[in-house]
Amino acid sequence: MQDFKNLKVWQKSHRLTLEVYRITTDFPSRERFCLAKQLRTSALSVTSNIAEGSARDGDVEFRRFSYMALASACELECQLLVARDLSLLKTDPWMRVNAAGEEVRKMLWALIRRLETVRR
Repeated sequence: MQDFKNLKVWQKSHRLTLEVYRITTDFPSRERFCLAKQLRTSALSVTSNIAEGSARDGDVEFRRFSYMALASACELECQLLVARDLSLLKTDPWMRVNAAGEEVRKMLWALIRRLETVRR
C-alpha cells in the first residue's frame, strides 16, 4: 500500500476535480442536478478510484481500479464536450480542463502499463 497523495496522477486528477467543481458553479440552475452533477461525479470518481486502488491488495487490484479511473476520465471528457457544445462552457475554460483531463488519461495509461509489466 502506498499513500495515494504522493502519486502524481492523483495530484493532477485532484486539481482537475477542483477545476471541474469551479467551472460548473456558473452552470444554469436547470443543469445543477444534471450535467453539472455528472461532470463533478466523473471527476471525483477518477481521484477516488486511484485512491482506493492504491490501498488494495497488490498491483492487480491497483490496475483494475486504475482502469476504472481511466473510464471515469473518458466519461468526463465526453461530458465536457457536451457542456462545450451546449455553450455551457466557453472555449478557454473547456480547453484548459480538457487539456488537464488528457494529461490525466495519459498518466493513467502509463500507470496501467507499468502495473501490467510488474505483474508478469
